[in-house]
Amino acid sequence: MLINRIVTAIAALRPAVVQAHCDTAEGPAVAAGHRALETGNINHALAWVPADGEAEVREVFTSALRVRGLGAEAAHLADRLFLETLVRVHRAGEGVGFTGIQPAGAHVEPVVRAADEAIARGSDDDLLPLVPQERRAELDRRFRAALALQDFDVDDVVAGRRYLAAYVDFFTYAEGEEHDHHGSDGHAHGVAHPDAVHAHDHDLSHAR
Repeated sequence: MLINRIVTAIAALRPAVVQAHCDTAEGPAVAAGHRALETGNINHALAWVPADGEAEVREVFTSALRVRGLGAEAAHLADRLFLETLVRVHRAGEGVGFTGIQPAGAHVEPVVRAADEAIARGSDDDLLPLVPQERRAELDRRFRAALALQDFDVDDVVAGRRYLAAYVDFFTYAEGEEHDHHGSDGHAHGVAHPDAVHAHDHDLSHAR
């Protein structure tokens, strides 16, 4: 049965060992996935995955929508499979592993929360004091570059990936990890060539 296949697929999604904010149930990647399921529009989620991972995410999304009509338990399993596939493919695009979606309340560093809040409010005034003085001008530049791309049509997936790549550029610099999150292609965390732009964990509700 299709439900049994879903259960098996979920169990297979846990081979790796790296955790991040975008792995959390409260993270914006999962929020974008829920929005895609609720609206039936996968474009809410596609900005989160590189172009070469899109086909897999689309396939699981189509199956999830079909299974959701079979009852509450089936819908729960289908949603879980889609959300875990979305986050796993996102993380694979960053060149890091995936251990499953972490529960609500998982620890998030203050600078991470401050970076998200800066984008949400359109001001990095509260973020800048959290980083060393010598990094603030560059961080502010990256912040403004992300804001300039923030207002995009959800159905323009290329524009969504472009914005999220700029957000990642800002975000990883805020974390001080711009040299620590490299994928197999040598690009920094979430920052790829134009045909496969990766995304980070920002709530797409601020990217219309």
